[in-house]
Amino acid sequence: MAMAALCHLTQGGDYAHQEMISTEPEGIARPTRPSISSDAPKGGVLGLLPELSRDALGLLTRCTRDYGDLVRIRLGLTPVVVVGHPSLVEEVLVTRNHDYRKSLSTRKLGSLLGNGLLLSEGDFWLRQRRLMQPAFHRERLSRMAETMVASATEVLETWRDGEVHAINHEMIEITLRIVARTLFGAELGEDLERIRRTSPVMNEHFRSRLFSMFILMPDAVPTPGNLRYQAAVRDLEHLVYRIIAERRASGERKDDLVDMLLAARDDAGQGMNDRQLRDEVMTLVLAGHDTTALALTWAWVLLAHHPDVDGRLRAEIDTIVGNRLPTAADVPRLSHANSVVNETLRLYPTAWAIGRESVRDTQIGGQHVARGTTVLIAPWSIHRDPRFFDAPDEFRPERWSDGLADRLPRYAYLPFGGGQRVCIGSSFAQLEAILVLTSIAQRFRLRLVDPTRPVEPWPVVTLRTREDVPMRLESVPRV
Repeated sequence: MAMAALCHLTQGGDYAHQEMISTEPEGIARPTRPSISSDAPKGGVLGLLPELSRDALGLLTRCTRDYGDLVRIRLGLTPVVVVGHPSLVEEVLVTRNHDYRKSLSTRKLGSLLGNGLLLSEGDFWLRQRRLMQPAFHRERLSRMAETMVASATEVLETWRDGEVHAINHEMIEITLRIVARTLFGAELGEDLERIRRTSPVMNEHFRSRLFSMFILMPDAVPTPGNLRYQAAVRDLEHLVYRIIAERRASGERKDDLVDMLLAARDDAGQGMNDRQLRDEVMTLVLAGHDTTALALTWAWVLLAHHPDVDGRLRAEIDTIVGNRLPTAADVPRLSHANSVVNETLRLYPTAWAIGRESVRDTQIGGQHVARGTTVLIAPWSIHRDPRFFDAPDEFRPERWSDGLADRLPRYAYLPFGGGQRVCIGSSFAQLEAILVLTSIAQRFRLRLVDPTRPVEPWPVVTLRTREDVPMRLESVPRV
């Protein structure tokens, strides 16, 4: 069957005209409604799949910038709608969320994450969400703050002035230690090395499939790549099952996340079985360290290019924290650090695209969306839209200091998703990022070894750097 090269925009509908308003304080006229136009780019026999593979971020940007806020394209055999406006995002994630499930590319993670919170749907998802929510209560997060700072400090003790480190790997090391301790409540030793070893294999597996027709290949097909991936999954889940079994057998309480999950009960008094625990723990291990490590990596790159912002960050830390270790109580007062993290996630959202698949005929913006259509929400392009952010491509943390979050349209900023499926660990990640950022800035400045060489974003499952990011450490004198 030949694959049609269909790629067209919807026409007309309720959103065909834009109503303009003046937005304070800048006074810039901005459209309050999405734009829908009539022209679209054309693809070849695979539609725009080859272009997505070459430059996914550029494709999303061109679609939403040049062709409107609701763009119909084709990726291989799959009809796709690219959504680039907050009100349309709200329709997909909130108003009509029951018309959608996770997209195929997201569901492919099922061989790794099972039916964990990221992938489960419907009543089962709601049950699991309610079971897990107490583990991320504010008071419990505050108790985890000490572990976060201790894990960062442990790594910093190995750093020396003048050394060059691949900062992306260093951030992964810190966040891996944090997730291991907060999840399992113990030093894992060789088990931590198992997580280090398996994570790159899994990332490479999904990278090789994400933007190609290989996404349709079952993981069970015994190719060399699939066999490496299956071995890595078995290796990691062996660790998880062993810890669950040991904890059940001993009855030991460690006040960690595994402890919370083991003790959780639904309204019928039922807890999670071992498979459900396995799926949720695998999700927390992998999603819980990778996303924060990436955000911190991008933060250090941006700060290295903006020494004035870096200077304000250090001045704030000196004033509020000084030489003592930062705590959870410091985080609300570290307003500039919060702004740095918010601005980093605006420019480099870890979830650069959010995929859904329609399970029935539905509508977006008054336009018909057929059952089986993939909907791509594009935080990457929404976060850089001049209708919502002035100088959208510039790193300006100060934009968050004057109430911008309250003025923005809902879903114009969605680094952790939106609606009822917003990331359950968002507060954990924000706390972790600010405490680690502060702990490092107290002791070191990080300089790019070659500031003229661009650090290229690499959209895989999450938004990574295409290559390692070598940075030189400069010790900060401690008063």
